[in-house]
Amino acid sequence: MSSDVETFGNQPAPKRIVVLISGRGSNMAAVLAAEQAGQLNGRIVAVISNRPEAAGLTVASRYGVPTAVINHKSYEDRHGFDDALATAVEYYRPDLVLLAGFMRMLGTEFVARYQNRMINIHPSLLPAFPGLHTHRRALAEGVKIHGCTVHFVTESLDRGPIVAQAVVPVREGDDEATLAARVLEVEHIVLPQAVAWFCADRLTVAGNQVHIAPDGAATKAASDDPDLASVGVDGSLARRKAPK
Repeated sequence: MSSDVETFGNQPAPKRIVVLISGRGSNMAAVLAAEQAGQLNGRIVAVISNRPEAAGLTVASRYGVPTAVINHKSYEDRHGFDDALATAVEYYRPDLVLLAGFMRMLGTEFVARYQNRMINIHPSLLPAFPGLHTHRRALAEGVKIHGCTVHFVTESLDRGPIVAQAVVPVREGDDEATLAARVLEVEHIVLPQAVAWFCADRLTVAGNQVHIAPDGAATKAASDDPDLASVGVDGSLARRKAPK
């Protein structure tokens, strides 16, 4: 019996990933590092930015990844931008579209095209603090924990099914910069892990729930930091002990 599934050795071919960025691309770099370390059955085939000055484009080029710019300022409206972006993305035939610091809202048609195939990372513990200035708002509210969320993208801003979350403490004396840096540290762990789950076909979306199938082996976190627990199949990541 013939199969329509392309294989790569003894496993399905690596998933093709297109990453959308607007800035420095540090989360993109974390996924690229995981790819090169053999931690995911996927390959970033292109990085596309809406800003020609985005530093992440240079980072991607250093890894030998093709890059493109679809400047949102060149289009009269969001529909025109979305159409151009979709054309650029489709050229690379992605299995997954990854929003890694992409600071543009996408329209209904674009989101529908990649339903359950588009993932975003957001710097808060959703559903708390959707949108912008999450660290400032978390500090203003006096929360004791903060973090990040990886979720599938839907039409509702920052409301898609949650794949994974990582938690950090909010410390006395924190400001936006210190809190953002602490959150970014765990973003670089949880995003590659979520992408690895997607590439291993372990994620199933049912309504607003994401189910993560076990792989028969303990999941290893993408960091050797002894204070960070492994990301478990419950999609959580927390510190094993109180931070110093």
